[in-house]
Amino acid sequence: MIKNFNFCIVDDDDIYQFTVIKTIKALNLAKNIIAFSDGEEALDFMIKNLHKDEELPDVILLDINMPIMDGFQFMEEYVKIKPKLGKKITIYMVSSSVDTVDIERAKKISEISDYIIKPIKKGELKSIVDKLIDENNED
Repeated sequence: MIKNFNFCIVDDDDIYQFTVIKTIKALNLAKNIIAFSDGEEALDFMIKNLHKDEELPDVILLDINMPIMDGFQFMEEYVKIKPKLGKKITIYMVSSSVDTVDIERAKKISEISDYIIKPIKKGELKSIVDKLIDENNED
């Protein structure tokens, strides 16, 4: 049984958003995809939907460099609201940065499952969903 998940893309690059959404749809991996251009928009959405599990994402693909609120600032705020969330959300930091400082900083945040260097590939998206299916089957 394949369960489709709610995906959330937080990235200020419209072309990247379009490409990832198209790929997720082509692979039939998501029942719902939402996209935000900065961390603040995504955080506001999460806070408004704290107790609406069906609205909240299962997976967040989070960019680092964005205006208003970057990926690391989003994570600082996410950690504060996480205990109030009714569901587990898997977060992947997806960035074009190959800077070891960024990679190490992301790895130190336990809520970030992995660091993926852009562009994200079809196989990476499939393995994200495979991991989720495995985790859900263990529950």
